[in-house]
Amino acid sequence: MTTREEALQVISTIAEMNADELRPEMHLVADLGVDSPKALRLLVELEDRLDVEIEDEEAAELKTVGDVLAFVERVSSGA
Repeated sequence: MTTREEALQVISTIAEMNADELRPEMHLVADLGVDSPKALRLLVELEDRLDVEIEDEEAAELKTVGDVLAFVERVSSGA
């Protein structure tokens, strides 16, 4: 499973929807109903599965599915 697929799987689990229904422009809060507890769970799950550390400043920038995917692709490539 690619890093992108892992991230989509985590988001879909937290948002309780199928990964193939997720679109990059979807907002985590407004479109997917990711409230504060779910957002924390999302961050922890991404950190665990992808073996990364997400700083508070970075987490604050993750507003859409596309933001999350861009972030995990950036950290997985070592950029």
